[in-house]
Amino acid sequence: MKRILRPVTYILAAIYFLVDALFMAVAGPISRWIGRHFQFARLRAWIRSLRPYPSLALFSVPVLILEPIKPVAAYLAATGQVLCGAATLIVGELLKLVLVERLFHLTRDKLMRIPAFAWVYGKYAEVRAWLQATEAWRAVRALSRAARDYVARARARLAGGFSRLVTSRD
Repeated sequence: MKRILRPVTYILAAIYFLVDALFMAVAGPISRWIGRHFQFARLRAWIRSLRPYPSLALFSVPVLILEPIKPVAAYLAATGQVLCGAATLIVGELLKLVLVERLFHLTRDKLMRIPAFAWVYGKYAEVRAWLQATEAWRAVRALSRAARDYVARARARLAGGFSRLVTSRD
């Protein structure tokens, strides 16, 4: 039984990390934008003043509150409300990842002082590195870069065409 369940567990874990990594590709820029545009100085100072274990408790709050969004989204999709389920999943996951990323950025040094957290984070980093080393990951990254480059070129062509249109009318 263990021989059967172990590969299934690895596959499910890889899918989970892959989905989180894909969402993080979107959540990371959103989080950095929020960090640049919204200066919550007092809140940031309070968060940084916390000791390691209260930092861990605060770091856990968005995960504990927003992780149950996944089964809710699955329920909505299963009952025929696919768009509502997809929107719930996307918004909940992005919100969770943005909050977790911002809190981790502010409390990383303190969290790493907790031996169990440092160990789990080390294992997470190992799994993430393994996932990023796979051929499938590299292929998805190459496709993502190609799509991003295509969109940038199309945007530049549109902007160039629009500016020529504006200058030709003068």
